[in-house]
Amino acid sequence: MAEDTLFHPPFQSLYANRLSVAPMLDWTDRHFRFMMRLICRRALLYTEMIALEAVLRGDREKLLSFSPCETPLVLQIGGSDPFKMKQAAQIAESFGYQGINLNAGCPSDAVQKGGWGACLMKEPETVAECVAALKSASRLPVSVKTRISLAESKQPYEDMRHFALLCAQAGADGLIIHARQAVLKKNFSPKDNRGKLPLNYNAVYRLKEELETPFPSLPVIINGNITIKDIDTHLPFTDGVMVGRAAYGDPYSFIGADKKYYNDLHPALSREDILRRMIEYARAQRPQKPLYITRHLMGLYKGTPCAGIFRKALMENSLEVLEDFLYRHSNANT
Repeated sequence: MAEDTLFHPPFQSLYANRLSVAPMLDWTDRHFRFMMRLICRRALLYTEMIALEAVLRGDREKLLSFSPCETPLVLQIGGSDPFKMKQAAQIAESFGYQGINLNAGCPSDAVQKGGWGACLMKEPETVAECVAALKSASRLPVSVKTRISLAESKQPYEDMRHFALLCAQAGADGLIIHARQAVLKKNFSPKDNRGKLPLNYNAVYRLKEELETPFPSLPVIINGNITIKDIDTHLPFTDGVMVGRAAYGDPYSFIGADKKYYNDLHPALSREDILRRMIEYARAQRPQKPLYITRHLMGLYKGTPCAGIFRKALMENSLEVLEDFLYRHSNANT
């Protein structure tokens, strides 16, 4: 379980964090989060989506434990049972998470079978009940991540506004809006839901503006095809920006974020420093296959002349090969 944390923001301001990295299934595990903290200390991080039943009945130490250096960290839960949410909230608090996020936007087939994720956009009252249950069971701030609406909606903005108001009235401490609709069809994949549907950032801006009067302290965070270079475009209209795939594909692009967005002047690490620390970290974890951990480094050298060489070294699945790359690259820069 988590001990003292490096950075523990006040509960009420957690979701007003200007920069966050989106929860991404199979990607934002504890190894990726450890690497991100070497690059950026202040951005808000999220776990992968963890199913409610797994939180209640799974191997909790394996699923939920994390290093104190990963904080501030939010647990994202996928589910729709308000009663079970209460127990999950207590578990999350006992593990030392700083917040809980309810997934109401994932459109995957597996999630649809469970009747949650993006399916919950059809049931905003159920989402509100889940928010209220989570809030009643712990002191952790609760947020909801969703989309603008379902593609079948005839009044998408009105549906989003209704959804947001119910969440806010239930006590939600933050809303994260992926600025797209969602398609719930068997052969329409999450990739299709990202690539084949248009973005509508203006709808999220409008929602933030309209919520200012009834809920002035409710943070609205925008998400959807955003890179680190786009953040300044969105911040004038929202409380924060959530970056997803761009953070995973080019993690080193976050290297100046602490200084720019948080006035945190700690010395920035070089790519070589990060690689060296990740090699040390992987050795301490003693994985049978280092690539299980080091795969998260795939984009570390993106945009550099040695990016291709580095990716080939990674695929060797050997810490010794990475050490050789580090030795040769460090010498080349001396």
